[in-house]
Amino acid sequence: MSKFLTLIIVFLIVTGLFRPILRKLRLGRLPGDILIQRQDFRLYLPLTSSLLVGVALLLLVWLFRH
Repeated sequence: MSKFLTLIIVFLIVTGLFRPILRKLRLGRLPGDILIQRQDFRLYLPLTSSLLVGVALLLLVWLFRH
């Protein structure tokens, strides 16, 4: 369990470091991502971006195991 949590923390740190690069690639503003803005409320659901990141991670894990 501690290895899993450590991996999640490292992934979040690396993702935070690469955030400027991801913005230039326009990852995070894809069609299918939901943005709801109200007067004092903002909700952002990156559905398409999450799906693409998940597929990319799945492919990386698959490649490392084979």
